[in-house]
Amino acid sequence: MAKVLVVEDDPSARRLISFTLEEAGYHVLTANNGSEGLEKAQSEMPDVIVMDVMMPVMAGFEACLRLKELPTTAQIPILVLTAKSQPSDKTYSLMAGADDYLAKPAPPEEIVNRVKALLMRKKP
Repeated sequence: MAKVLVVEDDPSARRLISFTLEEAGYHVLTANNGSEGLEKAQSEMPDVIVMDVMMPVMAGFEACLRLKELPTTAQIPILVLTAKSQPSDKTYSLMAGADDYLAKPAPPEEIVNRVKALLMRKKP
């Protein structure tokens, strides 16, 4: 069972995303901000990370950059899932190291499909 880390500061959104991924058969871990997500990614080594951008303590862009700089977490695919939906937001996400980008609100099946695609790309 693939392990997915959901990094989201909004409790309602975190529960909804977690439930959606659990229903699809994934083992879900959660973090409340980018700093906590960075720590959990290093200790738990998830297969995929779903990351919000606008969070307290450490924003998603910075967390992405740091995760991609660390040899232990650099290969973990990151899906940025954010309410920021301007073309420049997608560009910044990808430049920060995100492997995919999805604007909120996103249909639950689209979140699952994006996670599944990232997992398929990760396999040798």
